[in-house]
Amino acid sequence: MAFLNDHYLKLRAGYLFPEIGRRVAAFCEANPGAAKRIVRCGIGDVTEPLPAAAIQAMHKAVDELGQRETFRGYGPEQGYEFLRSAIAGGYRGRGLDVADDEIFVSDGSKCDCGNILDILGDENRIAMVDPVYPVYVDTNVMAGHTGPANESGAYEGLTYLPCRAENGFVPEIPKEKVDIIYLCFPNNPTGAVASREQLSRWVDYARRNEAIILYDAAYEAYISEPGIPHSIYEIPGARECAIEFCSFSKNGGFTGVRCAFTVLPKSVLAKTRSGESRSLHPLWQRRSSTKFNGVSYPVQRGAEALYSAEGKAQVARLIEHYMGNARILREAVAASGLQIYGGVNAPYLWVRTPDGATSWEIFDRLLTEANIVVTPGSGFGASGEGYFRISAFNSRENAAEAARRIRAIAW
Repeated sequence: MAFLNDHYLKLRAGYLFPEIGRRVAAFCEANPGAAKRIVRCGIGDVTEPLPAAAIQAMHKAVDELGQRETFRGYGPEQGYEFLRSAIAGGYRGRGLDVADDEIFVSDGSKCDCGNILDILGDENRIAMVDPVYPVYVDTNVMAGHTGPANESGAYEGLTYLPCRAENGFVPEIPKEKVDIIYLCFPNNPTGAVASREQLSRWVDYARRNEAIILYDAAYEAYISEPGIPHSIYEIPGARECAIEFCSFSKNGGFTGVRCAFTVLPKSVLAKTRSGESRSLHPLWQRRSSTKFNGVSYPVQRGAEALYSAEGKAQVARLIEHYMGNARILREAVAASGLQIYGGVNAPYLWVRTPDGATSWEIFDRLLTEANIVVTPGSGFGASGEGYFRISAFNSRENAAEAARRIRAIAW
């Protein structure tokens, strides 16, 4: 009999969002009349139509595929040069040193956050912020980088970096040495951002300890406050120690279209078992060429269009819409007397549960009493217990209705 990957058996229950879907489906089956009233503020999926510039570009690209003279088959696994150049040009336009061939186009930053483990060794000590996007933890479990989970859900072998209200939901530098550090700003789920000074301390730590920062910047376009870094490469020295993951899902509404990119500078090094320092760039390129056939041509043309003047203006309007939802929801939560964080530089609101209730208890209460779906904080890690996340990705009508229902609850 064939053997399976035992590490998958260490995963606790179902992945967070399928579990939410299961509970919502069970509620709808038991309460058919309430199903149509549900307002989903849980999974961070976009709701608004794609920017017109992207639609036009994709239509044109599809037409090209319908003519022999302009037809394209397999494209470059790392992405077409027109898109890599547009992305890298966006960085250089902000004064950041990023070369075209340091951009790797993919079908999602979620995928890349997990796939990057293919080129990192099993000996690394992994540091995770807590609460955290579950994919970071689960993919390390799948790869065999952890022991089993304890009763609180923490996995043996990981270093957890608690993010609490007391530290502004920005983790403190660990006292022990770690090799790989996952950071996400603006943060999912807390909506927190890191200052230039805070990120500088992390870069200094990584350089001193020859560690690598895996920096998830999927929500950088939502930063509104001046002085907050949009990229880890705004910090001097980051090109020596950081890999950045970005996505068109939340700024361009590409969650169903699928396009993202990873920035891997050639200057990011890691050691072989024999102690030799080697660049990770050619390894990631080889991994991409071997395991990936690239994002479709029409989708890449759509992503390229987001860098045009029209595309940038349309993206800005999308962000303004979702952050308008965040303001409406923040006001409702605050008026209800609940303690709230986030929703200023990110489309997520991080709310403390009232009266010591657990995060799943509040999930069930909002679902049954108000027919609102949120995300329980405990699904993001032990430090997420006692909180729940509200997503502002919604229509204005739904955001306003959710706000009305929140105000009506007798908290």
